[in-house]
Amino acid sequence: MVWFSLLVLSIMQVILIGKVILLENRDPGKTVAWLCMLGLLPILGFILYVVFGKKTQGQLFHKKHIPDNRLARMVHQQQSDSNQEDILPLANNDSEKKLASLLLNNGFASMTVHNQVEILLNGGEKFQALFNALEGAKHHIHLSYYIFKDDEIGADVLKILSRKATDGVEIRVLLDGMGCVSVSGGFVRSMRQAGIQAEWFFPIRFPYLTSKLNIRYHRKIVVVDGCIGFMGGLNIGDEYLSRDAKLGFWRDTHLKLEGEAVHSLQSIFLNDWFFVTHQKIRGTQYFPQINDYDVLPVQISASGPDSNWASILQGFFNAIAMAKHSVYIETPYFVPDQSLIMALKTAALSGLDVRLIVQGIPEHKVTFWAMRSYFLELLQAGVKIFQYMKGTLHAKIFLIDNHLASVGSANMDNRSFFIDFEICAFIYDQSLADRLRLDFEQDFKDSSELDLQAFRSRPALERWKESSARLLSPLL
Repeated sequence: MVWFSLLVLSIMQVILIGKVILLENRDPGKTVAWLCMLGLLPILGFILYVVFGKKTQGQLFHKKHIPDNRLARMVHQQQSDSNQEDILPLANNDSEKKLASLLLNNGFASMTVHNQVEILLNGGEKFQALFNALEGAKHHIHLSYYIFKDDEIGADVLKILSRKATDGVEIRVLLDGMGCVSVSGGFVRSMRQAGIQAEWFFPIRFPYLTSKLNIRYHRKIVVVDGCIGFMGGLNIGDEYLSRDAKLGFWRDTHLKLEGEAVHSLQSIFLNDWFFVTHQKIRGTQYFPQINDYDVLPVQISASGPDSNWASILQGFFNAIAMAKHSVYIETPYFVPDQSLIMALKTAALSGLDVRLIVQGIPEHKVTFWAMRSYFLELLQAGVKIFQYMKGTLHAKIFLIDNHLASVGSANMDNRSFFIDFEICAFIYDQSLADRLRLDFEQDFKDSSELDLQAFRSRPALERWKESSARLLSPLL
């Protein structure tokens, strides 16, 4: 009788949760995957759905803080003037103006004109520039990371922050609860004892099950005095300086920003801070007068479950569609939706030079094998695929026609596009694109290009791993 009751309850559970999943109108592949999971493993499937599967976009993030009304006015003005010539000074073509309009409308990303951008190659350049900026802070330091480890480099950063806090500099630190789950409580307490305002973004608190566990803060943002900003792929940890023997050489890219774009970074950080703490941080001291930099147009696009649109994905799709000569993409994880696959295949079949650099040495096995399941159709369309073999690839770079570049935190996967909080800089400048192309050329040399015929004849075991991982990918 007990077993019969449990069976009835399990069937009712599958039916009820299945109905919820169907009514969410999500991607059919994800719907089928979750229904199969519930049908085969009802109890485990229910737990996994509550933690990882429940649709959250637009449900948890109703209120946003606008820390500087000038930015909001600028966005609204640019939206109303989006067809005018001044939306993108020195624009290369009308297609880039359309991209700028898209990012204005789908991500509230203002077009900033006067900027200075420095590309920081790997951890050495990033941390040297970061330390110099932190040491020069006079009023405030805002810092948010997915990973902030209490290892050697983490301790070095904490020493600087603690010393600056003693000098009266306002320090605000935002840490992701999952990415920093290994950080000791003492490390965070030492921050707070030093006068640093340290807060958690969705801390992991077992045994509670919540869909928030699956939503992560993947952005990497630093703003110093509202004048200098940093963003990109590098977290804080010794491995990002190639000090981890297991991971080896760490290939990554970061940006140092000065100019109007820093105000966009500041606004994004303060809005994230408001979401976590409900503190409204305002004042001209956080948005100071910007020096008169040369024209270098930059849009900072942020996406996440607080957005109505998948702004970064739409930006990438639009950029690929507008390409006339080449599309270069560098990403560690490539598990995209079909729209991006179609865009890349269409570009390659149209005769464009489409190249993709991905990890050759896997960091996460399931993601690695799921990624490889997309290679055959891309190779058949003419996409050139390179597997980076020098070490661990973590850079997220997007280059179109030597005119448009993007560097940020978003991977080319559905987690980055639909679930996590991400940030990317879209840069409309040929000289900077040329500089990034040099990095691409070096990475091509450090990679192994896949051959279509050889890939077709790969062992059956590899195909089985790819298919199995791809089947699981909608659940990740």
